Amino acid sequence: MMWRFPIALVLSYIVGSVPTGYVIGKLRGIDIREHGSGNIGATNTLRVLGKPAGITALVLDVAKGFVAVTVLAAIAASGRSSFSEPMMKVLLGIAAIAGHNWTVFLKFKGGKGVATSAGVFLGIACVPVLIAAAVFAVIVLGTRIVSVGSMSAALVLPIAMVALHAEREFVAFGIVAAALVLVRHRSNIKRLLKGEENRF
Repeated sequence: MMWRFPIALVLSYIVGSVPTGYVIGKLRGIDIREHGSGNIGATNTLRVLGKPAGITALVLDVAKGFVAVTVLAAIAASGRSSFSEPMMKVLLGIAAIAGHNWTVFLKFKGGKGVATSAGVFLGIACVPVLIAAAVFAVIVLGTRIVSVGSMSAALVLPIAMVALHAEREFVAFGIVAAALVLVRHRSNIKRLLKGEENRF
């Protein structure tokens, strides 16, 4: 059935669009966009609302990407499509990340896509993601700057995918996703250059 992939694509965007940090804040009567960095992602949620809320936002943001390339990809693959299975997962992953970054629920203003991207790649290239996660942890522990860890992990991911012979569609996706993470961190890069970036 040709309609399954288009429906899965739309659902991936909608799932990705759920602004978890914003929702968690609203449940406590706080709009996290008005506090901290103003971002709706897990890092600012943690900074503004504390560890339990931040961890919850992180897990849910990762889950959004993972669900897109596993559950929704399985639904899409059960029907007919002109796309290969790897390409379907790439497109569904892009939809989920786009939903997080430009959520329809907040006038197309969202997060930076790191956690949702991690969930996407966890579903399609688990070992490279674990390597990138290790890099993230080491960098953050050493610098106490999450943005540096996020950008470092994003750059390491496609390199690890190439080294571990991931499918070329996934490698290309990894390169695009890394570039998007860097673009979404433009303000962080400016603060880093000025020595003004937030630390934990």
